[in-house]
Amino acid sequence: MSKILKNSQVIIKGDQGIEWRNSEKPVDYPDALDFMDQRVGEIFTQSAPQTVWLLEHPSLYTAGTSADSSDLLDPNRFPVFDAGRGGQYTYHGPGQRVAYVMLNLNLYNKDVRKFVFNLEEWVIRTLAKFNIRGERREGRVGIWIDRGNGREDKIAAIGVRVRKWISFHGISINLDPDLSHFQGIVPCGIDEHGVTSLVDLGLCISMEDLDVALKEAFYEVFSPSSESE
Repeated sequence: MSKILKNSQVIIKGDQGIEWRNSEKPVDYPDALDFMDQRVGEIFTQSAPQTVWLLEHPSLYTAGTSADSSDLLDPNRFPVFDAGRGGQYTYHGPGQRVAYVMLNLNLYNKDVRKFVFNLEEWVIRTLAKFNIRGERREGRVGIWIDRGNGREDKIAAIGVRVRKWISFHGISINLDPDLSHFQGIVPCGIDEHGVTSLVDLGLCISMEDLDVALKEAFYEVFSPSSESE
């Protein structure tokens, strides 16, 4: 892998021709949207590589295309942005790893449900590297942790958009965000369950540790050869 440092970003040319970007400073949400919009077009015209962008945002709420305004409980707490992705309201902020995934699904499997399943699998395998069991739940988007005694908490959110079979948006994993900020919304429209983080579960790991696990697990899940079989 080759590494480039540009505008407070570490850019790594990884396997399968995928460019990995890691922003060292929080990225404003409109800037992230602008980049993804441009990069999707460039991937479609084959003028830029497929990209996975690892970053954090300043504290904010985003509204997906299915968001219900009644789920925005504290609209004055943080800025609220229309995301343009699927899903409902979510929180982003420091201590949360966001991974935006811009892949050409023509090279994998032109199946959005399969793509979402693989994003879930990516998160599950990443958590497993820290001996955390993340689970899917029928009818509930994201990855969940069974806390016992009937309690289940969400640790990762998933929201995607696909244009001309190029994906964008992606996943977020709670490493150590301020969990109280989720109280300003009904996360993903689900109010009967809570939210957790890796630190809340008792793990003391760095964002760098999480990034290493994400990269390893990504290539376990996303392989053009296996997707096309």
